[in-house]
Amino acid sequence: MKITKAEFKGSSTRVGQRPQPRLPEFAFIGRSNVGKSSLINMLTANSKLAKTSQTPGKTQLVNHFLINDKWYLVDLPGYGYARLPDKDRARLRHIIWDYINNSPEMVMLFVLMDSRHDLQEVDRRFIAELGEKGIPFGIIFTKADKQGPDVLNAQILKNKGLLLQEWESLPPVFVSSSVSGEGKTEILNYIGQILQNL
Repeated sequence: MKITKAEFKGSSTRVGQRPQPRLPEFAFIGRSNVGKSSLINMLTANSKLAKTSQTPGKTQLVNHFLINDKWYLVDLPGYGYARLPDKDRARLRHIIWDYINNSPEMVMLFVLMDSRHDLQEVDRRFIAELGEKGIPFGIIFTKADKQGPDVLNAQILKNKGLLLQEWESLPPVFVSSSVSGEGKTEILNYIGQILQNL
C-alpha cells in the first residue's frame, strides 16, 4: 500500500470528539521520545505532518490523520514519562485508555519501542494490560539506523526472547528507521492487508 494523501483532521481528549466520518483506525503509541512522530512522518512521506520534538511528552492529545480518504492514522500521547507531575500522568493515562477501550473503529495498536534498549518495565506493563483487555497490537522497534546490523539484530532477538517469557507467541513485529525508511513497506503492506479483509 502507498499513502498518497494524508490530512490532519483534529485533536481530542475524549472518544466522542473524534472526527467524522467513522473509518478504520490504526493507532501508534510508545514511551515518550521513542520516535513516534518521526515514524508517522516517514510512513506518510510528509515531514511536517506530525510535530516532532526533542522534548519528551510533547504529544498530549489524540491526533487523527485521514489517510487516502479511507482510514485514520492515530497518534496517541506517549506513556511512562516520569518527569510529568502525577496529575498530568493520570490525565494522559485517562486520555490513552479512553481511546483504546472505547474506540470500536481501532483495528490495530502499534506499540513503538527503541531498538537500542532492552524491553522496559513500563513497556511490559503496558502490553500486559493490552493482553488482558484483548486489544490487538503489534510492535515496531524504532531507530534501527542508530546501530550496526549485528548489534541491532542481537538486541531485537533479545527483546523477542524477553517477550516470549510472558507471551506464548509474538505479536506482529516490525523494525523501522525514520531516517533510512526501513520498515515502511512492511508496515504499510500489513495495514493494507488488514484493510482488504475488513
